[in-house]
This record gives sequence, structure tokens and C-alpha cells, in this order.
Amino acid sequence: MLMNKEKRKQLAEKGWIETTVEDFLDLTPEESAYIELKLLLSRSLKERRESLHLSQETLAERIESSQSRISKMEAGDPTVSLDLLIRTLLSLGATPEEIGSMFAAK
Repeated sequence: MLMNKEKRKQLAEKGWIETTVEDFLDLTPEESAYIELKLLLSRSLKERRESLHLSQETLAERIESSQSRISKMEAGDPTVSLDLLIRTLLSLGATPEEIGSMFAAK
């Protein structure tokens, strides 16, 4: 969401500067892309689980995990690995081709 020009001007007059997340966190392009991919998989996992009308608890039982872990996966928690996200999507019936197309569509 973009800030309106007047608000931007007011903040600049008070010494605030406008920057990007990448600059603020000093992320490399690779780190930024990695984060975006994880978030893409997290959103896809939640959408697929909901489209299958599964609760987080039911999915957790299916993959022998916990509801809190599913919640972390869907929230993009940094402790969740890409491997776990992909394996969980596969357990929900996603094909490798579908997962690949998620990346291609980004």
C-alpha cells in the first residue's frame, strides 16, 4: 500500500526516510527471493488446506506433526524449512508440477 504524498512529505520533514524492506534489513537479492518463495509456499499451503476443508489439527495428524507447527507453516515462520512446506503440500495432493508452477507464476 502506497502512502499519500502529503503524509510522505510530513514524515520527510520530521527526518523520516523511505526505504524498502530489502534495504532496511540489508538483504541480498537471493535472501529476498528465498523469503518470497517461503511465503508463497506458506500461502499456497493454507489455501490448499482450506480448499480441502481440513483443519490444522487434521492436517497435523496426517503428517504426524502438531497443530502449532501447521500454524507456523501457514504464517511463514522462519523456523519452518522449505522441505517441510513442500512435503506437506505433496501430502495434500499437490504435484511437483503444480509446485513448480507456483514458482513460475511468481
